[in-house]
Amino acid sequence: MSESTNLTPDTPAVDTAENVGLGHVLQHDQEPESVPGKHVVEFQEVTKTYNAGKRNAFTAIQNVSFTVKDLPNKGECICILGPSGCGKSTILRLIAGLEPQHPPTTGKIVVLEEQVTGPAADRGMVFQDYTSFDHRSVLDNVCFGLECLGMPRQERYELGRDWIERVGLSVANDDSKYPHELSGGMRQRVAIARTLILSPRIILMDEPFGALDPHTRFNMQDLLVSLWREVEATVFFVTHSIEEAVYLGDRVYILSNSPGRLLEEMEVEPPDRPAQEMQRESRFQETVYHIRDLISALEAKNENHHK
Repeated sequence: MSESTNLTPDTPAVDTAENVGLGHVLQHDQEPESVPGKHVVEFQEVTKTYNAGKRNAFTAIQNVSFTVKDLPNKGECICILGPSGCGKSTILRLIAGLEPQHPPTTGKIVVLEEQVTGPAADRGMVFQDYTSFDHRSVLDNVCFGLECLGMPRQERYELGRDWIERVGLSVANDDSKYPHELSGGMRQRVAIARTLILSPRIILMDEPFGALDPHTRFNMQDLLVSLWREVEATVFFVTHSIEEAVYLGDRVYILSNSPGRLLEEMEVEPPDRPAQEMQRESRFQETVYHIRDLISALEAKNENHHK
């Protein structure tokens, strides 16, 4: 990405070192024409202002551009980090085509070569809040999307039971339970199964593990890595955890203070060991410290601005 399009005079200086632990800071331009081949997602100078033209107008992101290449039979995990209020979730929901984030105030969003006009089956979303239907069993929650598509019960239940097992739940013990009988980690497994059973090309995850205890969170990170490799989708993952982003991400986008701009893009080595093991290593921690220093500088500047 080019500094001229993404850095502003009031953002802190970015470390110009190319290699940082497991990461490699990218300096190339990310305009669509600079990335060869087909693209999964393009953001072209996207700005989102809520209540535009009114006294309470608020710009969440400004002039954000990036391009994610289509990697057949592989996919990629893009993690988005930044200070609170920098527009991370806004970016995710713009890709999803969800109101009130959609449509952007200015700029263009292209998914799989088509401009985004609203939600579609090629994009599945997993939220931080557990979004299971309280009156439906685990099996019926997992199969909800297939039911909406009109798939016959026997066929969708067969697929549903397969996905219950794939996310680490038990068909024998769990498929007839209701959400209130499940732990937080189990409910997120249900939400992930309900999304992945539809085979979306793009998976959008907004702080899905944020409310989980550390041990469960490690287990869910490992589960996500294994499932994502199976389904070969492109994942956009918003998190406040730098360790989580460095572990899961093939690339990490770091946003500036509000209004969010793309400040730095980093390629990261893919995970090849369990999360709890890999996150202890010195090269992993070096990458984490680099990003933490950058975000801490942004947060300090934001606090000083409001004093």
